[in-house]
Amino acid sequence: MKDTFLDLAPEGRVHRRVYTDPVIFKAEMERIYGNAWLFVAHESQIAEPGQYVTAHIGERPMIVARHTDGEIYVFANRCTHRGMKVCGARRGSKKRFVCPYHGWAFATDGSLIGIPHGKGYNGKIDPKDPGLALDRAARVDSYRGFVFACKAEDGPSLTDYLGPMTRALDNMIDRAPGGEIEMTGGGFRQRYRGNWKLHMENANDLMHASIVHASSVDAAQAVVDDMEDGEEDHALQMFKGNGLPLAMMDEVEIHGFSGGHSYMGGFYKEGPITQATDEDLVVAQYRKSMIDAYGENRAEDIMGWDTFNHLIYPNLILNPKHQQMRLLQPVSVDCTIVHSMCFRLKNAPEEMYRRSVRFLSALNSPASQITTDDIAMFNSIQIALDEADSDWIDLSRGLGHDRPHDDGGEIGAVGTSELPLRAQYAAWRDLMSQ
Repeated sequence: MKDTFLDLAPEGRVHRRVYTDPVIFKAEMERIYGNAWLFVAHESQIAEPGQYVTAHIGERPMIVARHTDGEIYVFANRCTHRGMKVCGARRGSKKRFVCPYHGWAFATDGSLIGIPHGKGYNGKIDPKDPGLALDRAARVDSYRGFVFACKAEDGPSLTDYLGPMTRALDNMIDRAPGGEIEMTGGGFRQRYRGNWKLHMENANDLMHASIVHASSVDAAQAVVDDMEDGEEDHALQMFKGNGLPLAMMDEVEIHGFSGGHSYMGGFYKEGPITQATDEDLVVAQYRKSMIDAYGENRAEDIMGWDTFNHLIYPNLILNPKHQQMRLLQPVSVDCTIVHSMCFRLKNAPEEMYRRSVRFLSALNSPASQITTDDIAMFNSIQIALDEADSDWIDLSRGLGHDRPHDDGGEIGAVGTSELPLRAQYAAWRDLMSQ
């Protein structure tokens, strides 16, 4: 009988083994990452046949490619001959993938199309044997250009899995006049020495911001105090936003859903970063382009949805208002890579994209004072959990006070409720028992 580990994550608390035990990590890769729908690419990255990106499903390296039939295929980045990684680049365009070890060639749908010096097998190997093709994800689907894959043959459809998170994807896309976005340029990759769940738990934790990020809040305020004139840039506004008093953080909405998803309301209250003032000429130009595309009422509905950090369980974080995305790649029980990137809103003023890039650099890059705070915290938590004398971690802030919301989930009585963490562990229990 398999161990579901459910006794380690009752409602409101978690045993430290959930973060430190390699056996549990392996079970998570099989049961959570093996059954969930996982983001693997955006269609703008693979618009033409032959274009590809590499991705991961849990620990498993994958290739995502558009084939000559126009379909998108997701298959293992591991040669069926001797196990070599077939493709080492992160993205590109190829007519075929050739293994750099012995030259086996695979089509952009993962099928085997060539074996060098095939007569050496004396007719005992058939290149058309489907067992020699690169192993495909059981299901691949796209929601408005966001491509997801699932290893499990059975389970909810993508739209059912996403549930209320489709609104976040819709809002991110609809913020482009005409409704088209593209992932362009590069991004950032950062590794931290901690469990993958630490980052997801932190993303919608409003309690930590003014404490963990106090140094950047103080530094930003000092710069502002010394400014004689001129407008604060986005980084200053962002850093100052983390210093919102806890009483005001409690006024921010925090939402949690079945399936482990969550999001919080916006907490930037002043300046162009709010996108709420036409005194900013870029925002005024952008607003005009949105009204021209959608009409005034619809444009105001799209731009007026003020939210932050939509978490699609288990490893995707979206920020529609600022066109940001983070994707977590679990490496081991105590190692995680964070991929951060941003999108261009097609037909919007180009300065909107530049602001998204600056937001990415200020919040989600190795140069970010915010990210370096968080990563230092994750590293320290992991060390402490490995060495702790006490076994349990408390997640009970707001427990018993969350209430049903008309969006189908729950809303915290206060913004500092740990509702999102409890939603994640409800999903963890569900998937770990499968």
